[in-house]
Amino acid sequence: MEEASPQLSYPTQDDFASVHGEALPIVVVHFNLQPGITYSWRVAADADLRVYGAQAWLTRIHSQYDHWLPPGTQMRLQSGERVWISTEGPCAARISITSLLPAARNPLRRWLGRLLRLNLDFAAPRRY
Repeated sequence: MEEASPQLSYPTQDDFASVHGEALPIVVVHFNLQPGITYSWRVAADADLRVYGAQAWLTRIHSQYDHWLPPGTQMRLQSGERVWISTEGPCAARISITSLLPAARNPLRRWLGRLLRLNLDFAAPRRY
């Protein structure tokens, strides 16, 4: 597989793969931040965010600081955190987010995980 898709590739000397020490495929998502629009999401898996083209502003839910990221800057995002990102100025900023491709999980484990995330108390005894 010498000519891999730019969206899915096998890490060799990539910073992200070397930090995580895993030989799994990685996923890279590219998007443009339009000036004056704030994007928000909950990070699904540990990821590296990189900024290109224009300065971006990033806020993390558990941080008391805002981060101004000039072009070429990289920031590590942790699974489960909520982030907000935007840019100001005349042009859009290009953003890339790199993360490991999640491994397939057992369907029963996935179902139980969903129940736990919903905070259902299915294990508690019922009172009648």
